[in-house]
Amino acid sequence: MNLKLSVLDQSPIPKGQTATQSLHDTIELAKWTEQLGYHRYWVAEHHNTNGLAGSSPEILIGQIAAATDRIRVGSGGVLLPQYSPLKVAEQFRMLEAFYPGRIDLGLGRSPGGGKKTRTALTDGYDKPLSSFSRQVKDLIHYLNDDLPKGHDYYGVHARPDTPRQPEAWILGLTERGAKHAAVNGTGFTFGHFINPDHAKEAFQAYRDRFKPSPHCPEPVTNACIFVVCAETEQEAEELALSQDLWLLQVEKGLETRVPSVEEVKAMSFSETEKVKMKANRKRCIIGNPDQVYKQLTELSSRYGTDEFLIITNIFDFEKKKTSYKLISDAFNTF
Repeated sequence: MNLKLSVLDQSPIPKGQTATQSLHDTIELAKWTEQLGYHRYWVAEHHNTNGLAGSSPEILIGQIAAATDRIRVGSGGVLLPQYSPLKVAEQFRMLEAFYPGRIDLGLGRSPGGGKKTRTALTDGYDKPLSSFSRQVKDLIHYLNDDLPKGHDYYGVHARPDTPRQPEAWILGLTERGAKHAAVNGTGFTFGHFINPDHAKEAFQAYRDRFKPSPHCPEPVTNACIFVVCAETEQEAEELALSQDLWLLQVEKGLETRVPSVEEVKAMSFSETEKVKMKANRKRCIIGNPDQVYKQLTELSSRYGTDEFLIITNIFDFEKKKTSYKLISDAFNTF
């Protein structure tokens, strides 16, 4: 299987750094990974958090696409339940007009934060998450400009007109998310980096229920996964300490800035915390280039997917760049 390597970037903020610098690091990492031959670069959407700077993927996508030449750029993903399908369709048609053939529209069902944050995003309007399926259908209709007669908004067109449309993807963790992607004829992205437990069922549900669409005639999949790679396994394990603590704190609703390795080494952890940190390693691949190559290849066969979006939330930005290079070099060598 010819494995494609891509990037998912949450624009994490290391302690001691500003959000502005982290956003500029996202641009630099996109240019760097394009040079390394990565296939696509997706940015995430998070709200009301001090540790993740990416709150507006549609704006960040435009900045990344303007700074690069070839790499596909997209969202992983726009949190559709909070927004109007028409507005999202128009934002991504606009991006497609500027950067034809390079734009991906990844959609997520997440509420985007706690109840108060979500209410602020919807300006107080009660939008149930159960509306996601209907919203996806409307969004696809707007992209294809084929709202059916009888639809409440028949006659409304998403502008600007473009010769082709962004690639549409739906992000999911279970069969439910996979089914949304399948019945709407979009690509399916599995969030291994959040919870890998239901991967087999999700991928199977997507393939079993897939309905071809004009822009996606066959099932297409990828998976997002945490990866930390260094020249030696020992160095990779040390670099990953910052990600270990970051994940633990995020899950507790605590500090979401990325800590340094030195901070982690100076801390002591309860047995419960140690168990949780060990369990979180199931969401990750950590090792030297040979180990990362072997584990990604094995996971590719198990999932039946030929693409991974790699996410690396460690403290040291230069070490992060090196990690992406070592992974790329490993796949170019074998």
